[in-house]
Amino acid sequence: MLSKVNVQVAKDYILSFGIWAPIISFANAGLFGWVKGAVLSWSSAMAGAVLCYAIARVYGRSVVEKLTTRSALREVDVFFERYGKWAVLIARLLPFVSFDVVSYAAGLTSMGFWEFFWATGLGQLPATIVYSYVGDILAGSVRTVVFGLLLLFALSAFALMFKQIWQDRHKIKNQSKDAP
Repeated sequence: MLSKVNVQVAKDYILSFGIWAPIISFANAGLFGWVKGAVLSWSSAMAGAVLCYAIARVYGRSVVEKLTTRSALREVDVFFERYGKWAVLIARLLPFVSFDVVSYAAGLTSMGFWEFFWATGLGQLPATIVYSYVGDILAGSVRTVVFGLLLLFALSAFALMFKQIWQDRHKIKNQSKDAP
């Protein structure tokens, strides 16, 4: 089925699982339309974020360090120190910041659950909508697939450019702090 690269065949197969289809889907927007796909993707991301937050809250830093890396956690710690209560919202808007590491790190702070939940939900929403819309485009005709791929390429290039600017800005800021 998948070797035929036929979106309709894949869609029919996954939809044959009935109520369980969303759980096993690999392209929510292409299968369920961009609105339902976005809701499903956003809900799944929220469930994953809450799970990571809860694991960190219950089991603590030693377990989180085993699930991530110490260096990644240290980087996010600095991010949390710099941006305080806004750290989760800002991190969710940045496509190059690890989603899970931020959730684990938030669980290790004094940030309350609802503050974390709302910051994650609001910060994750723009990316979810964009990715779902692009995913829906990719499931269309050849013309829309080409347009979708170009849009996806442009978004990826923008994310990489934004990451480089972000890193350069912070490198310069840190160098100016270290200067005599």
